[in-house]
Amino acid sequence: MRAMVLHAPGQPLQCEERPVPIPASDQILLKVLACGVCRTDLHLLDGELPQAVFPRVPGHEIVGEVTAVGQDVRPVWIGRRVGVPWLGWTCGECGFCRSGRENLCDQARFTGCQLDGGYAEYTVADPRFCFALPETLSDQQAAPLLCAGLIGFRALARGAKHLGLYGFGAAAHLAIQVALGRGQKVYAFTRPEDDIGQAYARSLGAEWAGPSDQPPPHLLDASLIFAPVGALVPAALAVTDKGGCVVCAGIHMSDIPTFPYRLLWGERSVRSVANLTREDGIAFFHELQHTPVHCDVTRFALEDANQALAFLRAGQFNGAIVLTP
Repeated sequence: MRAMVLHAPGQPLQCEERPVPIPASDQILLKVLACGVCRTDLHLLDGELPQAVFPRVPGHEIVGEVTAVGQDVRPVWIGRRVGVPWLGWTCGECGFCRSGRENLCDQARFTGCQLDGGYAEYTVADPRFCFALPETLSDQQAAPLLCAGLIGFRALARGAKHLGLYGFGAAAHLAIQVALGRGQKVYAFTRPEDDIGQAYARSLGAEWAGPSDQPPPHLLDASLIFAPVGALVPAALAVTDKGGCVVCAGIHMSDIPTFPYRLLWGERSVRSVANLTREDGIAFFHELQHTPVHCDVTRFALEDANQALAFLRAGQFNGAIVLTP
């Protein structure tokens, strides 16, 4: 099979021929149908994920068809189409796992980081951490939902009437659709020169869209920061109403600069969102039955993964990028 392999941070992916992996007793073998290209993959390439193990096949937004199973997995899995997310395995025994917070498990393993991912024609996965996908979604539409969609869903503040989104990429263009389905008003913030991104946000229903260095026309109850830019935290706090929350939704962010206490005072808060849980996936795909979302997709062939990553880094597109073996 063909696989795109990262041997060390800072290097381009290498297209290699590898044997089709053999599933362990508790795993399934998947023929990869589509795999999303996520900003976390850029953090992997740039050496910003200290937990990563190399060499590694990246990719954690995987849609695949089960073609074989390990001896301890029921054969009924064969032929199913499933989604494989970032969270690939947890211990199930620690205090975090037993209290419904498996996303914080210290022993967790992540797809495309410690486990080989979907930048390949085949991959293996633990079926306990795979999701059934709605038949109404194509492979390319479903792939970005497995990280961009899920992280946005976990980060969404349900009680926020006025919601800010900083960084209008793959996650935000899905989160806005869920938020609007809940009746929230969304205010989109982009890089100051990104007129195209602002127009795109307005086309998806944003109440207002503008540069991140300008205030919106209304104070916000909550903001989600998808861009990996720490300086956006005090900027978001400055336009957050008392009692509001700023949520940092990325796995990596540049350092947050110092800011005056008055920005935090008034019971404002700042928190992060880490990974996801299987309960998140179940709730997310259930909500999509009532609030359908459309993912704008730019497709690349598997062997063009380096070009896809460069395209993502440049940020000169709307929606999400998907590799199709």
